[in-house]
Amino acid sequence: MLARVRSAAVLGIDAYLVDVETDIANGLPTFATVGLPQGAVKEGRERVYAALANTGYTFPLKRITVNLAPADIRKDGSAFDLPIAAERLGRVAVLGELGLEGAIRPVRGALPVALAARTAGLEALVLPRENLPEAGVVSGVRVLGAGNLAELADFLDGRSELPEARVDLAGLLAERAKHDVDFGEVKGQAHAKRALEVAAAGGHNILMIGPPGSGKTMLARRLPTILPQMSLDEALETTKIHSVAGVLPVGESLVARRPFRAPHHTISDAGLIGGGSYPRPGEVSLAHGGVLFLDELPEFRKNVLEVLRQPMEDGVVTIARAAMSLTYPARFMLAAAMNPCPCGYFGDPQHNCVCGPLGVERYLARVSGPLLDRIDIHLEVPAVKYRALADQGGGEPSEAVRERVDRARAAQRERFANRLGVYANAHMAARDIRTFCRVSDGADALLRTAITRLALSARAYHRILKIARTIADLEGAADLQPKHVSEAIQYRSLDRRGLG
Repeated sequence: MLARVRSAAVLGIDAYLVDVETDIANGLPTFATVGLPQGAVKEGRERVYAALANTGYTFPLKRITVNLAPADIRKDGSAFDLPIAAERLGRVAVLGELGLEGAIRPVRGALPVALAARTAGLEALVLPRENLPEAGVVSGVRVLGAGNLAELADFLDGRSELPEARVDLAGLLAERAKHDVDFGEVKGQAHAKRALEVAAAGGHNILMIGPPGSGKTMLARRLPTILPQMSLDEALETTKIHSVAGVLPVGESLVARRPFRAPHHTISDAGLIGGGSYPRPGEVSLAHGGVLFLDELPEFRKNVLEVLRQPMEDGVVTIARAAMSLTYPARFMLAAAMNPCPCGYFGDPQHNCVCGPLGVERYLARVSGPLLDRIDIHLEVPAVKYRALADQGGGEPSEAVRERVDRARAAQRERFANRLGVYANAHMAARDIRTFCRVSDGADALLRTAITRLALSARAYHRILKIARTIADLEGAADLQPKHVSEAIQYRSLDRRGLG
């Protein structure tokens, strides 16, 4: 007897359909799985045997062969337990891990599987009930949830129906767009708030330098609140990454809020970029569409920081292994924070620095020049004065700042409508800068003087033009004026010190 059930497997952040073919023939009782099964797939036969027995079904004592087609692609994970236990289903795909008592447990990658099922024209997809909210955001295919093997058997026999996913996407996007923190909670730091507004408006990376307690982390955590709200396509792509990585909370439908990832400085390069024998997304991919915050930047290992350079330029991460090569999206805003020296008080008028010039130089040298060149905005964040701390009035709320950011981003979307892969000023290539960053005569003279005196690199020169373009967009100006260039130069504080 031969039975065929449709299922799916995840490769990268996308899924492909898999035919699970089960042949039961006379012979010595054996159970063989073929089609490049890996660890958890091979162990599935024990879970299937126990689940069938504990649900009241008889496991056939015959020669059983399970083929996972296409047979030339590696299959991993426990999601093939359920299709191995099920029978002929027609145009329905099945996915799920079986518990020994017959319960159907949630799996990774439900959203990309639902998208693959819709693309293949399947009528329905049967998943663990806990995965319903995640897969239910996909329209065009029925998404059904089963809690145990007995429920699935009753559904197949026509004795009962399985619950179908119902998700209000518009309401979900509106609800998740609300934040627990707000820019208005930050006291003082008007210059830093302005720099963060410019960074958000142009998608620029930013490095904040200041003494302990000056509010660098507080500012960074509020950066996502002034970024434009996520579109449905952005939310789906980000949710796929979180689902595949296994960090999407059970019962969560959609990552509709800009991600904010803040890994500890002890993280490895594989944890930051992604890796493993079967490559999984790292922090740079989990921050896709949002903010990656690196606090105490010089404390990160040098090799970890250097691997950031390629994804910061390309917006993707490619992880190559002997068996496969996977590419994950990694278009994020980098927000980093650091002290100006090991003790934290270099240049602070209220405290004496005990590090000495050599100690300060060694500390700053932990962050390489090429990495600093890829960070558009270098911002000094001084300690907050008592008057600002004692002020009972609130600052400008995030919503008001986000409105200005949205207008600037809308101008950039129109500007780059015909440029593939360019969505904001920070993504401009050299030819885009020549086309869209026209400077007035006064701005050109100011820029020439700054480049000559500060001995800036070509990349730093381009960064200044990109920042000036964003400042002009916030004002609705077509050309770059001296005041735009002057403000942009202020945001290159390490260059002004001669350390960039």
